[in-house]
Amino acid sequence: MNDFDVVILGGGSGGYATALRSAQLGLSVALIEQDKLGGTCLHRGCIPTKALLHAGEIAENTKHAAEFGVNAQFISMDMLAVNAYKDGVISKLHKGLQGLVKSRNITYVEGHGKLVSKNQVEVNGTVYTGKNVVLATGSYPRTLPGLEIDGKQIVTSEEAMKFEYVPKSVIVLGGGVIGCEFASVWSSFGADVTIIEGLPRLVALEDESSSKQLERAFRKRGIKFETGIKFQSATKGPEGVTVTLENSATHTAEVLLVAVGRGPVTANIGYEEQGLTMDRGYLIVDNKCRTNVPGIWAVGDIIPTLQLAHVGFAEGILVAEEIAGLNPRPINYDGVPRVTYSDPEVASVGLSTATAKERGYDVVETTYDLAGNGKAHILKTSDSIKLVAAKNGPVLGIHMVGARVGELLAEAQLIYNWEAEANDVAPLIHAHPTLSEAMGEAHMALAGKPLHAHG
Repeated sequence: MNDFDVVILGGGSGGYATALRSAQLGLSVALIEQDKLGGTCLHRGCIPTKALLHAGEIAENTKHAAEFGVNAQFISMDMLAVNAYKDGVISKLHKGLQGLVKSRNITYVEGHGKLVSKNQVEVNGTVYTGKNVVLATGSYPRTLPGLEIDGKQIVTSEEAMKFEYVPKSVIVLGGGVIGCEFASVWSSFGADVTIIEGLPRLVALEDESSSKQLERAFRKRGIKFETGIKFQSATKGPEGVTVTLENSATHTAEVLLVAVGRGPVTANIGYEEQGLTMDRGYLIVDNKCRTNVPGIWAVGDIIPTLQLAHVGFAEGILVAEEIAGLNPRPINYDGVPRVTYSDPEVASVGLSTATAKERGYDVVETTYDLAGNGKAHILKTSDSIKLVAAKNGPVLGIHMVGARVGELLAEAQLIYNWEAEANDVAPLIHAHPTLSEAMGEAHMALAGKPLHAHG
């Protein structure tokens, strides 16, 4: 009765995508989740943070309303109302997801699961057997040695998104995606924000030009940051939390947000006991997400790929189709779209200039300034689209900074993943006036025939 084609441990992005696609392909499925269906992305990550960012966008628009001829005044944030809006979005999506799982006749099991053999997961004393077992147990917010999270003064993103007040001042430890998004939110809400990043630049995984543009925009917004200096210690006192850096510099703020990345949830779930190959807590898989143990697969944040919800979705679909015998194409992780939803947004797909050169390409590049785009002027955004290409070859990377540029990734990923050249894209007609025109203009410039740009 508890035998299935696929038993999935973890109901987050990777797990539920595996379940839905497997059921769609006629496989019998058990989906096990100890918390809420949807996992980190829906309840503690992507969705709630973007709701907060949208509230911050409205706050910023209100502050600058007079520039558009609108008489409005920003007074303050009502965080109880902001949280009600955020939680309402989560609730609707959660109910919709529950309905999807139920409609596919997936056996949904609530409780803490443990891998007890190569094809069995135990939950609350009941064993579920699968011809295939898919591990998708997600991630947790990391901290640093000696830095104790108290959930009030020293917090992670999971506590930060539930705040019922706006701190007067915040130190954000970590200048990656999570850190920059929360810095943007809190600055919009009215807090004084300082980012501490040990690497040489903010959003260090992005192209260096994108980092420079984001840093310039943050300075203009009054968001302070220190890069290239590592954290040493933090102490709590009557004035808040004081952070000391390795160069002995100190910063004090009401709240310290620790945003130093996320680690895989793989300990004490039976993975080691079943002989799964692991490295620093991550499960090692091949290009079809197979572990070293036949019949056991792993997807999402517990494998060393990009920790993005849409990557988890793709990996889950890949595994389901491989189990069903469809022989899907492996994922090209270079072709995954990436977005930091700060103000301005940072979006990219493909290779940075530095990576392209490291891989031996003869690189050519062009940067199209959004100052030449009509919709950008209407939105009062600036920054640019940068193209990295192989000489006389395909576009290797697209890197964008500006308001709403994340929405341009749909076309950008098609250009990269279909190995289009500038001459393939340049003749395409983009609606006017839209930001998407900037994509066309950038490729026209790269093809040697710029229109709204100097040659």
